[in-house]
Amino acid sequence: MINKYKTRTFLALAAVLSVSACVTKKYQAPGLDVKGSVYRDTSITDTASIANLPYKQLFNDTVLQNLINEGLQENYDLKTAVQRINEASATLRQSKAAFLPSLNGVAQVTRNKQSLAALNFPPEFVGAFPLVTTISQLGLSTSWEADIWGKLSSAKRSALAGLLQSDAAKRAVQTQLIANIANSYYNLLALDQQLRITEQTLKNRVADVETMKALKESAVVTGAAVVQSEANRYAAEVTIPDLKRSIREAENALSILLARSPGAIKRSSLDEQKPYHDLQVGVASQLLKNRPDVQQAELGFRMAFENTNLARTYFYPQLTITGQGGVSTLRIRNLFDNSIFYSVIGGLTQPIFSRGENKARLRTAQARQQSAYYAFQQSLLTAGGEVSNALFAYQAAVEKQGSRANQLKALEKAVDYTKELLRYSSSTNYTDVLTSEQSLLAAKLSSVNDRLQELQAIVNLYQALGGGWKQ
Repeated sequence: MINKYKTRTFLALAAVLSVSACVTKKYQAPGLDVKGSVYRDTSITDTASIANLPYKQLFNDTVLQNLINEGLQENYDLKTAVQRINEASATLRQSKAAFLPSLNGVAQVTRNKQSLAALNFPPEFVGAFPLVTTISQLGLSTSWEADIWGKLSSAKRSALAGLLQSDAAKRAVQTQLIANIANSYYNLLALDQQLRITEQTLKNRVADVETMKALKESAVVTGAAVVQSEANRYAAEVTIPDLKRSIREAENALSILLARSPGAIKRSSLDEQKPYHDLQVGVASQLLKNRPDVQQAELGFRMAFENTNLARTYFYPQLTITGQGGVSTLRIRNLFDNSIFYSVIGGLTQPIFSRGENKARLRTAQARQQSAYYAFQQSLLTAGGEVSNALFAYQAAVEKQGSRANQLKALEKAVDYTKELLRYSSSTNYTDVLTSEQSLLAAKLSSVNDRLQELQAIVNLYQALGGGWKQ
């Protein structure tokens, strides 16, 4: 008889477990649902990638290295991301605690007063002797929910995905922070260089004005040439305040990234920078491994998947076992004198009518899961596009610098030739000198932008590949 009971119990448990396996589904990471190459016009098979380099190896400027290190220690966005990890960790601990029974202390005093008329006493006694009882209880109560359908397990897995997602978000902030500091630093060096070029140009044009005045006295040029040379001088001078304003704003922006009060930034120069040239990007499948934001999107899908599992369990009965025990007495002084009580209750709750809440909960969870899936696929496409853009920007910058160097040589000769012709020949006028000088200044400033584009393209490629958090 006992063996038959055990067999039935085993079969019942097996049936429950088999049904519960159908309620929740096992998570599988989504594949890359994209057409064509993620990196556009590339067929890379080498898995080596600059994303695996520490930032100190990518950036050889020690001043920049120190600024990045300071930012990683002090930046408020990064500190906020760490606190989100702590919050998610607490949520995970809470979901694990749900597997354990709860335990509560109970202490209560109940006072009941009942008329003797309710007990069919004679009328002469009613009102004269009211019946009063006071019951004092002290004990413990416990409750435990059996995770038959995987409700608690799904909640725990969702919380774990949330924790991992918070960690990925923190690493994404770190990667972004390193890129922002490096790009801001290079932008500041470029502004310094442009200011130096403009200030030197201003000195040259002040000298040109004096030269034009001397040529006018020698009747080589007219007064119009003198006036034009003065206007040319002021055209260079008027750009200097804006450059200084841009430098101050760039310093302030970089200070904020470092969690400093706005102020001056110690730095080197643009000419001292030595770009890292071995720009290996690896294969596209490594984006999921290296890009924290892509990992964050995938974990978001995983969390939504487990929440859908959780929503399914609400359609099935919930088994809860509760227990209570302690001591009880009519007099507090006799509380511990053989007045022990206890009770154990097993309850099975099956949702029958819940106003459509369970169906709405499931549809909401499924919609969020699908949205999370699309967000993950979008993150892969965005990552591939950013890699492609940064790589092409670098190639374009390097290509432009060769042409720009030839342009500068030609314009420098043009300025020299037109000035010589102005002094010793009547075949030219100051307008030709003015045009060549303005073109030369524009080309010099553009050459700085070319250099900046090269440096920032390396930074952007590093970030696009997911570099910066593997320190």
